[in-house]
Amino acid sequence: MEQQLDNFIHYLEAVRKSSRNTILSYKRDLEKFAAFLDAQAVVDLTDVNETTMNAYILMMEQKQFATSTISRNIAALKSFFDYLERYENHQDNPAARLKAPKIEKKAPEVLTVAEVTRLLEQPAGRNNKELRDKAMLELMYATGIRVSELVSLTIDDINVQAGYIRCSERGRERIIPIGSVARISLRQYLKQARPAMISDDSSAILFPNYSGQPMSRQGFWKILKQYAAKAGIESDITPHTLRHSFAAHLLENGADLRSVQEMLGHSDISTTQIYLKMNTVRIRDIYSHTHPRA
Repeated sequence: MEQQLDNFIHYLEAVRKSSRNTILSYKRDLEKFAAFLDAQAVVDLTDVNETTMNAYILMMEQKQFATSTISRNIAALKSFFDYLERYENHQDNPAARLKAPKIEKKAPEVLTVAEVTRLLEQPAGRNNKELRDKAMLELMYATGIRVSELVSLTIDDINVQAGYIRCSERGRERIIPIGSVARISLRQYLKQARPAMISDDSSAILFPNYSGQPMSRQGFWKILKQYAAKAGIESDITPHTLRHSFAAHLLENGADLRSVQEMLGHSDISTTQIYLKMNTVRIRDIYSHTHPRA
């Protein structure tokens, strides 16, 4: 299976243009499946059948894997065996009839406007690091971009004067406007802090780390958690919390769903609709607590 797995990973990278996170997740999941096959003395993928598949799913359920983890494993298996059937002449597809368990969709965690304000006020701009951190936080909340997109931005991706950034992911490009407050923070950072933080004048990196190299997602996460603690935010905040808050606050203030979908880069509008449902629940809650005859 090792060679087929290597071929599949190359296919995900070169043909499907899958995200790095998807590739790593699928690779880990399929390596676990390979270990399961070894334990079952299954040495050839042609010997894998539906019974083998169901035994693997049952094993995960018995070990009390999260429903989301089982669903991701099933997605990896289906994608892998689809690839084998299509490109490596694998005759039978034992994963064809696998069905992912239903996952209860939880409403995403969002911050209140007051919490966001407190968070964004924490880096006061007293030094280069705080100027950079404030620009990053303001930009993330102003645009709703993913943390992977934030740390990948280059100087050429932003136009502070016109007020927009350009994001590219998996061959898709979108233009997102930047609000006035974020533009002020960006201007200050670009003028005062960035020249001192980059290690090479020709570097296009927008937000470097201490070494002048691109910041990692984990690096930004640590920064965010530090400022959240200073702001007294008790919820378990992640970079995606700012993205969720961006979308929820736009819809609360009357933005149309299609525009929010485009800014977030969702390919399916149903993904964006979860924020609309959150807004409906909030309105009902307000009504039930405030209307005299509720």
